[in-house]
Amino acid sequence: MEVEEIFSKLKDLQDVLVKKYEIEAKKAEAPKDLTAQEELLAVSQKEFIAKNAEYDAIKEKVLQLKFELEQAVKSRESGEQGMDNITTHREYEALEKQINEAKILEADLRKELQKEEKRKDNLKESLKMDEENIELQTTLLNTAKDSLDEKIREYDEQLKELQAQEDEITPGLSDEILFKFERIIQRNSKGIVYVKDQVCNGCNMMLPSQFVNIVRKAESINFCPYCSRILYYKESENGDVGSYHPTEDFGSLADLNDDDDYKFDDKDEEYDENYEESDESLIDDEDADIDDEDADESDED
Repeated sequence: MEVEEIFSKLKDLQDVLVKKYEIEAKKAEAPKDLTAQEELLAVSQKEFIAKNAEYDAIKEKVLQLKFELEQAVKSRESGEQGMDNITTHREYEALEKQINEAKILEADLRKELQKEEKRKDNLKESLKMDEENIELQTTLLNTAKDSLDEKIREYDEQLKELQAQEDEITPGLSDEILFKFERIIQRNSKGIVYVKDQVCNGCNMMLPSQFVNIVRKAESINFCPYCSRILYYKESENGDVGSYHPTEDFGSLADLNDDDDYKFDDKDEEYDENYEESDESLIDDEDADIDDEDADESDED
C-alpha cells in the first residue's frame, strides 16, 4: 500500500476514533450520576430508619410516663381521701407527706410528658416528610435508570456504527501502526498531523530540515520525535521548504512536562546520525569548493 494511501486511511480513521473514544468516555461517565442518586437515596433511607427507631423509643417513653403519672395521681388522691379518716397527728403528717410528694412527682411527670409528646409529634411530622422525600427519590431514581438504559443503548448503537466504519478503514494498515495510532489519539485526540515550514502542527516544535525532507518524500511512515504523532507534509503558502521561524514561537524541550508520555523511536536516533553525517559531508564539500576557487584565482594570476 502506498504511503499516501496510508495517510488517507489514517486521517479517516482519526475522525472515527475520536468520536469512538468520546462516546466511550460518555458511556463510562453516564452511570456516575445514577450512582450519586443511589447513594443519596441510601443515606436518606438510613436516616429514616434511625429516626423511626428514635420515634418508637419516644412512644415507649411516653407510655411509661403516662403510667407513672397515673400512679402519682392515684397516690395523691389516695392520700387526700385518707385525710377524712385520720385519728392521730402522726397519721396526718404521713398522709401530708405522701400527698406533697405525689403532687411534686405528678407535676414533674406532666412536664416531662408534655415535652416528650411534643418531640414525638415533631418527629412524626418529620418522618412523614422524609417518607415522601424517599418516595420521590425512588421515583426519580427509577426514571433515571430507565433514561440511562436508553442512553446506553444509544451509545452502543453509535459505537456499533463507528466500529463498522473502523473495520472498513483498517484493512491494509499494520497492527503496529494501528496500536501506536490508537494510543496517540487516546492521549492527544490527534494521531496524524502535518508538517509545515519545518514545524509539527501537533506540538509546534521545529523539526530538522533533513527530517522534514524525508517526511516530504512520503516514502515511509515517520513519527514526530517530540510528540510521537504520525507526520505528513503540507506545502507552505510560499512553496518554500525550511523557511525560518524564531524558535520562541514554537517552544523547546524545556517546555515539555515530565509527566507527558513523549516517546522517541529507534528511527529518531538513525535520523540524528544521518543528520550529523550529512552536516559533515556538507562542510567537506564547502571546504573543497573554497580550495577550488583559490586554485582558480592563483592560475589567473
